[in-house]
Amino acid sequence: QVQLVESGGGLVQAGGSLRLSCAASGTIFGINHMGWYRQGPGKQRELVADITSGGSTSFADSVKGRFTISRDNAKNTVYLQMNSLKPADTAVYYCKAVTVRRGSDYERWDDYWGQGTQVTVSS
Repeated sequence: QVQLVESGGGLVQAGGSLRLSCAASGTIFGINHMGWYRQGPGKQRELVADITSGGSTSFADSVKGRFTISRDNAKNTVYLQMNSLKPADTAVYYCKAVTVRRGSDYERWDDYWGQGTQVTVSS
């Protein structure tokens, strides 16, 4: 089991910045990659950014050049730095961890989610 706790959300004006943090605890040695998702009002949850255990990153087209994702392995924490925020970025942001367990004849993948943190960007 992995527990995820997000922090750093809030209200910011357009053009401003926020940094979200996601601290992982529990069976963290099995984490393969972690990511940030968001769900705006009346919208489906979507991937914002992802980072693998090796440090490879990927981003949604809508945030490329504005958001960065990083991880501090010593603190078991993943960060989402959000710059040049727009009202369209308003959403609840969720942290996700994907774990993998492998045995001699099996491979099991599990998803874990944080509780979410609200980001509101005013125009």
